Amino acid sequence: MILHPDQSTNFKSALFTELCKFLGILKTRKTALHPEFDGMVKRFNQTILNHLSLFVSRNQTDWDTHLPLFLLAYRSTEQEVTGLTPAEMLFGQTLRLPCDILFGRPSETPSSPNKYMKNLEARLESIHAFARERIKLASEQMKTRYESRATDHHFKDRVHFKDYQGLLRTKKTKK
Repeated sequence: MILHPDQSTNFKSALFTELCKFLGILKTRKTALHPEFDGMVKRFNQTILNHLSLFVSRNQTDWDTHLPLFLLAYRSTEQEVTGLTPAEMLFGQTLRLPCDILFGRPSETPSSPNKYMKNLEARLESIHAFARERIKLASEQMKTRYESRATDHHFKDRVHFKDYQGLLRTKKTKK
């Protein structure tokens, strides 16, 4: 497992470092002012802001009351790339929602804890393999789309420069 913490002191403590070593977690370091490191986090935060802005009152004091319902909706919504919900990826099953209580849903009662654990492990392995394939396919499609729009740059064999007097000159390059 890999952890990408920020630069706060609570992630730099000796206790946290030892805990990561004990649990076999690889801790990476990020440099300040490089937002590309936090791309997924920033994208998720923007998603939260966009959705909460639809429900929050004008004075923005009640956003925290809407957050649990937003997270429930987010965790039970199928993601475009993986085709799975975040809850399925984490728990191996879909969340039980209030509508399941109203309209009913087949119950999955395990016969024993050991059997349940084996079924859960197999289900999670299958789900994660499926998600990895979908992510790989989506990545290849994005690469193909990007490359189809990318253009080759053709440069002329001339170089523009300023001479010691500040005048713009053109010089033909040697091949």
